[in-house]
Amino acid sequence: MTDDLDRRTFIRATAAVSGAGLLAGCGGSGGDGGSGETEATEAEEMATTEAEEMDTESSGGMETVEASSEVADYVGESSNFDGNTVVMTDQDEVSVAVGAEGNGGAFAFDPPAIKVSTGTTVVWEWTGEGAGHNVKSEGDGPLDSGSAVAEEGTTYEYTFEETGTYLYNCVPHKALGMVGAVVVE
Repeated sequence: MTDDLDRRTFIRATAAVSGAGLLAGCGGSGGDGGSGETEATEAEEMATTEAEEMDTESSGGMETVEASSEVADYVGESSNFDGNTVVMTDQDEVSVAVGAEGNGGAFAFDPPAIKVSTGTTVVWEWTGEGAGHNVKSEGDGPLDSGSAVAEEGTTYEYTFEETGTYLYNCVPHKALGMVGAVVVE
């Protein structure tokens, strides 16, 4: 059995070294008289595809777009905001977690910034973590879930009928960065 493991270890190591050697020569002209453009283009396409896949993976498999400056300025202080807005258009109902991990505890909305279509109902769902939370529009906006609530399973919903950017926060934890945005198109 030890011989089998040693053989597998040797094969893996050889494959890794061979793969590294192939990758090292994939982007330039190695004196073969070719321009290397095809290999470079293929390598760039692979890198772009991998970056897009990583972006999708980091957002839980959801499509994201770069946040507008208004959203980035408002939500930028939240530790779980990565500069992107999660696209949730063409859905009748979407959910946002209240009391998600962020800002030094369970003091975040997740996702912190979303884009929805007009007519979409957003449902904020309390996790039961991080003490009492609420959802309140910044300024004179329409969102107001009332007093802070701590119970898991509590929900607040609002149907967005007009386009625009709606900024909101958890009043008790706004100073910690518990803020969010809904962009309606």
